[in-house]
Amino acid sequence: MSPAPSPAVEVPDALITSYGSPGDARGRAWLAALPRLAAEFLGRWELRRDGPPGHGMAGLVLPVVRADGTAAVLKLQPPGEETSGVAAGLRAWDGDGVVRLLDVDPGAGAQLLERLDAGRPLSAEPDEAVVMEVLAGLMARLSAVPAPPGMRGLAGIAAAMVRQAPEASALLRDPAERRLVRGCAAAVAELAGEAGDRLLHWDLHDGNVLAGQREPWLAIDPEPLAGDPGFELWPALDLRWESVVKGGVTGPVLRRFDLLTEALGLDRARATGWTLGRVLQNALWDVEDGKDRLEPAQVALATTLLAHRSS
Repeated sequence: MSPAPSPAVEVPDALITSYGSPGDARGRAWLAALPRLAAEFLGRWELRRDGPPGHGMAGLVLPVVRADGTAAVLKLQPPGEETSGVAAGLRAWDGDGVVRLLDVDPGAGAQLLERLDAGRPLSAEPDEAVVMEVLAGLMARLSAVPAPPGMRGLAGIAAAMVRQAPEASALLRDPAERRLVRGCAAAVAELAGEAGDRLLHWDLHDGNVLAGQREPWLAIDPEPLAGDPGFELWPALDLRWESVVKGGVTGPVLRRFDLLTEALGLDRARATGWTLGRVLQNALWDVEDGKDRLEPAQVALATTLLAHRSS
């Protein structure tokens, strides 16, 4: 028997704000279609609503129950380059350290995922040592898997960043920051020819890990990428930056870096270069958004790693 019809989906105000800017025609069109899209997949996959809607940075999340009584979540977000490899990545991981994919329609941006405990993110764990150990363990497991054929690759991203760096750095106000961006680009250029073939999450931080039943902690919201695991480290190095600054930057950053590179079995010089690549990527995004200064955390992290690299 099919589940009873679910009430109409109300889109959270915060999600509307994320996509509701006047110039974002694509986002506004997606928002307008979202209630219809949710109703379509609730019916197609025989799902019953099981709680109020939630949301992430880019999508709607509906707690649901399947026809067989299994708890799950229906996730809807605009299809695009960032999400194009999600289904293939989740299938390759097959639930090992990551949320399990139950069904998918990539063209519509719809995913049916196992239900985790959204009320218990790793970000709520007060002990930073526990957080880093969990992230290191998940990162090692996920990046041990080879990327499936056709996955978007770090090689192309790295080459594009190196090309864009000179023009972007010239738009920064501080000469020291311009030199820093050029230094990051030089580090990436040295590695771009050997960009790796591991399956990367690309956004593994404490907000993208939830408590589960079959495992204590599972990663969510990957943006899968084929590449070198050194490109994974930055979100964990950068998290809870306020506490890092209070204790002095160098010690905490290098302790985190050593923990992560040891857990993943990485060459530290290569991992440094690819982490500088993440700083470069963030800098390019900031300049594209019209900023002429780098974020202080990015400057401090890159400066620390560059000094560590040359020591």
